[in-house]
Amino acid sequence: MCLSGEDVEFIQFFGEVLTPINLLILIAGTIGGLILGATPGLSPTMAVALLIPFTFQMEPASSLILLGAVYTSTVAGGAVSGILVNIPGAPANIATVMDGHPLAQQGRATEALHYSFISSLLGGLVGVFLLIFFTPALAQLALKFGPAELFWISIFGITIIASLGGGSVVKGLIAGGVGLWLSTIGYNPVLGEERFAFSEHLAGGIHVIAALIGLFAIPQVLTLLGEAKKTGEITFAELRNHSVVKSFLFTLSRVKAVTIGTVVGCIVGVIPGAGGQIAGLVAYDQTKKFSKDPSKFGKGEPDGVIAAESANNAMVGPSLVPLLTLGIPGSPTAAVLLGGLLINGLFPGPDLFTVHGKVTWTFIDSLLLGQVFMMIFGLAIARYSRFVTKIPNHIMAASVVILAIFGTYSVQNNISDVIVMLVLGTLMYYASRLGFSAAPLVLGLILGQLTETNFLQGQMIAGEDMIGYFTSGTINQVVIGLCVLSIVYSIYNERRQISKRRATASEA
Repeated sequence: MCLSGEDVEFIQFFGEVLTPINLLILIAGTIGGLILGATPGLSPTMAVALLIPFTFQMEPASSLILLGAVYTSTVAGGAVSGILVNIPGAPANIATVMDGHPLAQQGRATEALHYSFISSLLGGLVGVFLLIFFTPALAQLALKFGPAELFWISIFGITIIASLGGGSVVKGLIAGGVGLWLSTIGYNPVLGEERFAFSEHLAGGIHVIAALIGLFAIPQVLTLLGEAKKTGEITFAELRNHSVVKSFLFTLSRVKAVTIGTVVGCIVGVIPGAGGQIAGLVAYDQTKKFSKDPSKFGKGEPDGVIAAESANNAMVGPSLVPLLTLGIPGSPTAAVLLGGLLINGLFPGPDLFTVHGKVTWTFIDSLLLGQVFMMIFGLAIARYSRFVTKIPNHIMAASVVILAIFGTYSVQNNISDVIVMLVLGTLMYYASRLGFSAAPLVLGLILGQLTETNFLQGQMIAGEDMIGYFTSGTINQVVIGLCVLSIVYSIYNERRQISKRRATASEA
């Protein structure tokens, strides 16, 4: 909403958040969300869904404050396990792992966590302010995204797969291609036909969370056990102390990374169904492309962490715009929040900001304050990262396996998911020794499902004029142009890197 007339209500009702009961709920939800987010497999969507039954007897404003706090902090909390043990807490934290864990291995785990939570605050605040001031305009934009637009958004995401291949474009494309194939296993999302289900454990397809945990956790476990067998030592360098003030000033100085992450997160957040994983990965990729030295990414570059975390938190506020105004969830977690609204007798639309203005604005104000609490408690957690880095390898490996199995099984209470997770993880371990990366594979799996679903839906809508349906309209044409630019730039950048390596080799 614009700051005139009714829109000053967001200031008027800020005091409601500061009442003792609501403030206590906000703090408890933030701390609980950080803990749940740091647990592999417990995604923001699942965390919010698990808490809905506990809100039945609460006041509407209090229940939404709890759900909103958990949503915000769980997204940020997923970076903790990603940075410390190389396992993203949720798909939204995949990009954070690529530079966050290398920083931890260099003894800079506290520093990496500082960057993560500070950039989460910066992106999150901008996202919530967009929700407050620009809701009507953003809601109209969200309405313009149909199957064709979402299809091209997915294709744009696929074009960045090559850049996530750990230095090799070819290996990145191969891993991404495997991920796209994995996304087709199971049932056709529109026609219901079964495909590639050569085992009963694959009958329902490969769940993203099972794949995510397996591809990141199991290779890490096998690597830890291998190192423990050889040396019996921990994998982290000696942990360095780092000042919060220095981290804050450094993050603020990385204007390019923060800006790209925040802008990408806000745009992706408004698009219904896109999700934080796309926001984080696209922001990471664009920051890498605009960097003066892209070769630093993947080896412990702070900008990678800052861009990814500012993006996946900036999407939180905008993802609620289509939900609150149109009843269209902008993310899976927002879909669960819709249930929380309906349970409390709150129906999306204009009445939400007029008839139920007190509850709605109290909820939105709590998201704003929740971002600050998330950073405060996140920085407090970062102080204790040294305890994780001092755990012996064999104990760390056992802990990760328990978390991986628990997180995977809890998604659908299905033992098949656990088996798929273990098999994919073991195969990924051997693939990683050949230079393949898990990130493009996971991205291919996520985007494959989104691409296929929207293509098939668009095909049914378009009828005989498929080309016209998928290429007409300003949004389609702009995103198609971005896809072409992304591919051309990737080719150019790869050729430039090859030329640099040849020049260095000739000088040597």
